[in-house]
Amino acid sequence: MVAQSTTPARGRPRLSSREMLEDAAFELFLEQGYAKTTIEQITQRAGVSRNTFFNYFPAKSDVFWVALDEVGARLRRELSAVPDDAPVMAGTRTAFLTVADGFGPGAVPWILTQYEAIGGNNEVQVSAVSRFVALASVVRFHLASRLDLPSTHPEVLAAAYALTAATIAAAQAWAAAGVTRGALTPYLDRALAPVCDGFERAFVL
Repeated sequence: MVAQSTTPARGRPRLSSREMLEDAAFELFLEQGYAKTTIEQITQRAGVSRNTFFNYFPAKSDVFWVALDEVGARLRRELSAVPDDAPVMAGTRTAFLTVADGFGPGAVPWILTQYEAIGGNNEVQVSAVSRFVALASVVRFHLASRLDLPSTHPEVLAAAYALTAATIAAAQAWAAAGVTRGALTPYLDRALAPVCDGFERAFVL
């Protein structure tokens, strides 16, 4: 297959190799499904080498999660900036919402709207679970530090996983809302509210 030209139109920024790989992968996943698409096909479509692919992605399924991996890093920074005197769950909620502010109606992660279309399989699900656990770990270490509790404390783990699950639920509802969805923040605020309110009371008692 002939690689697409990487020469940008006048006035448009040149795509990075990572972006070209993402675009090529998503095109191929829609054309022939995830399982039938190989890394070699992706690199040929993108016009880059196999080594370049692995410079950015450890595996084919990692192509889906660039935005979520960036969210984890941003959330860690926002959580570290929560004032010491802020109520623990209120401060955590604010950090989540600050990160969500970067997601307007056109910023829906591709996998949230195209999973069924590409014939998603176990490999994709496993890679999604690993991101869920990684995001929850960011939250639980923050909560453990703020509450002066072990990171394996049952309530710390419960709160971290509940916050992460609420975030995923909000993202799915936001993606499913279609062209009228608006920004992510209101969806996330509604999903986080009962979790944060409930655990705030539990941690105060």
